[in-house]
Amino acid sequence: MTSEQILFLAGAILVVAFLYSSVGHAGASGYIAVMSLFGLAPAVIKPTALVLNILVACIGAWQFWRAGHFSWRLFWPFALLAIPMAFVGGYLNLPTHLFKIFVGIVLLFSAARFLYQATDDSVAHEPSRPVAISWGIGLGLLAGLTGTGGGIFLTPLLLLMHWSRIKTAAAVSALFILVNSISGLAGNLSSTKQFPAFVIALAIAALVGGTAGSYFGSKHFNHTVIKRLLAVVLLIAGTKLMLTQ
Repeated sequence: MTSEQILFLAGAILVVAFLYSSVGHAGASGYIAVMSLFGLAPAVIKPTALVLNILVACIGAWQFWRAGHFSWRLFWPFALLAIPMAFVGGYLNLPTHLFKIFVGIVLLFSAARFLYQATDDSVAHEPSRPVAISWGIGLGLLAGLTGTGGGIFLTPLLLLMHWSRIKTAAAVSALFILVNSISGLAGNLSSTKQFPAFVIALAIAALVGGTAGSYFGSKHFNHTVIKRLLAVVLLIAGTKLMLTQ
């Protein structure tokens, strides 16, 4: 990429990080959407998304843990086998057309999440350990394959099954994204032996945007409008990926 392209991409990443963090999200699907719209190859998108995931998930996991929302008892069964499976997913490099289909589905699913508002914060029961471990296997593999970290699926799963309250689900998902992104990146680097040189610029942009978004989002913004705007971006990027095979 040229310096000008990297500059524009970093600016887009900053805006996405700002918007996502203003509504309490890390931004994995948004980063993938932006890079897809910029026409980056899957071999570049996956490791870059994983690096940005690690950065923003560190911040989110720390904030939720400090606020007392994290549950180790709920987290570890999902993460136990998800971590090695994320390594496998990161190591594998899908053919371009399959990668686009997988990621397109993820982006469309993410858009649907922004249009859905969870209102029921009740907990019927926590999942049994075998059930949680089984789900973790699939989520970890998907996290590594797509570069999302897996939280985009874990959070709605916990809420829809009434296994967790909303803030606990967010806290568990933040650390789930972090450990899977580290594992997935390790697998990807083991396989490709390559690392995009411009990742540092994008990481700085994500950090600046995420920090500012967290501050302003908690004070001034209309979260409903922002979520709808993000849903539109994800719908466009997801549809583009699905149609350009």
